[in-house]
Amino acid sequence: MEVIQNASIEAVVANGTFTSAQTLHDTNLQTAVSELVAGLTGWQIFLTILLLLVGYDQFMYIKWKGPLPGPMFKIPLVGPFIPALYPHFPGYVAKWASGKLSCVGVFHKFVVMVSERDLARKAFNSGSYLKPCLVPVAETLLGPSAFVFLDGKSHVDFRKGLNGLFTRKALESYLPIQEEVWKEYFDIFVADSAANGGKPMPYFGPFREIGCALSCRTFVGYYISDSAVKKIAADFYCITAALELVNIPLSLWIPYSKVWLGKRAANNVLHEFAKCAAMSKVNMATGKKPTCIVDRWVLMMMESKRYTDAIAAGKTDVEKPTVVIRQFDDMEISRTLFTFLFASQDASSSSTTWLFQISAQQPEMLNRIRQEQIEARKGNPDSDLTLDMLEGMTFTNAFVKEVLRYRPPVIMVPYEAKRAYAITPEYTVPKGAMVVPSCYPALHDPEVYPQPESFDPERWISGTAEKQTKNWLVFGAGPHQCLAQHYVQLTMVAMIGLASVRVEWEHFATKRSEDIKVFATLFPMDDCPMVFTKREEVAA
Repeated sequence: MEVIQNASIEAVVANGTFTSAQTLHDTNLQTAVSELVAGLTGWQIFLTILLLLVGYDQFMYIKWKGPLPGPMFKIPLVGPFIPALYPHFPGYVAKWASGKLSCVGVFHKFVVMVSERDLARKAFNSGSYLKPCLVPVAETLLGPSAFVFLDGKSHVDFRKGLNGLFTRKALESYLPIQEEVWKEYFDIFVADSAANGGKPMPYFGPFREIGCALSCRTFVGYYISDSAVKKIAADFYCITAALELVNIPLSLWIPYSKVWLGKRAANNVLHEFAKCAAMSKVNMATGKKPTCIVDRWVLMMMESKRYTDAIAAGKTDVEKPTVVIRQFDDMEISRTLFTFLFASQDASSSSTTWLFQISAQQPEMLNRIRQEQIEARKGNPDSDLTLDMLEGMTFTNAFVKEVLRYRPPVIMVPYEAKRAYAITPEYTVPKGAMVVPSCYPALHDPEVYPQPESFDPERWISGTAEKQTKNWLVFGAGPHQCLAQHYVQLTMVAMIGLASVRVEWEHFATKRSEDIKVFATLFPMDDCPMVFTKREEVAA
């Protein structure tokens, strides 16, 4: 017993000695570290932390890059941020040509570019892995609850409630107000050209304004004033400028930065549309005829409420609306309309610019468009349009489709990986990375569209272009495919048709007319210098 006790005591003493030695060692180590840190200057500490961050950032980029084409190393921390501020279209083309997938790292974002058609379609249809993010700052401008950011069932249910705004009956009801906008702005174009002494002037700005006015009048009718429309057109330039793929971190709080200006412009648009929603509810409650999208949406809400109230009261002989939707408050309506404007403004501005530039460059094609209009309108340029008339204009529809293919208004759509996403057997996109399926390569595939860099509307009439549905990514694909694609094409047909019988326009080509400027979408580098003149009345 005494031996055991002595052995235990010795063990305790030995253990105590060991503990004391370990404590002494730790203390000495802490002292050494403290002395080392105390001996460093502030700059030395900063540089040490910076080097650690750069090393970690570089390591993660190389890890995520894996086998993908792209820069072997990332520019420390920021990546190719400066080039991203001034996007160069040939740079995009080179990126798409580098492989089916390629990558880049900008600030904290790792971006996977998808150029191959089938992989792009796969990304568009991978809703369980990817969510729309447009660009990281878009949620700041539109609000995280905006329709475009909804995912899964909430997105499906919301979208069903909007489908009724783009039926044939609805689209036809928007035509009168749209024609008023076009006539007003064509007269403005003529007057501006005359005031400029008949000399060419850039129409990049006016085409953006007519696109904004058309959208605003279609969305909220005359609930919004002319001055407010002009302000929104100007404000939206700031919003577009803020929508860069990657912005400087915390730029929302930097006065007069692009994001700071864009957020204030977005708040102005939301305020205007909320007022329009309130006025529409008053008008529709008094039984007035709907003339715009917000009117039709409010009527759908009223019909749904009458139905649900009747069911709640125990009635059984009540006709159920096609879609039963909930009641949306003014700001919810405003955010959705703002999302529509966001989706249409830059895209429509781009399409309008190319529509007028290309038609001016192709006088024979413009004459065919004009002749088709004269025949459809029976010689009267002021006759009312119908959807049947628009859909029956074979060449004009082919011309518009070729403009959309040749110079697509959307060249890529950013998504964010909600979780690790095996886009190919060889590569898995890490969670949080951006995945950017591109539309342009599929629309310029020489195997599908022979001589893709040539403008040829006939490919849609006598060729095989109409059958190439897999390549038709102008409006995206999958659950977030553009809700208003039929509306967009018919609107362009109606606009160029009406212009052809009311005005003449001449394009003054420069060395930069065919060079492409990227400003959210594609525009001519020289901003499309033109002159508009009044066309003589078409003889009956």
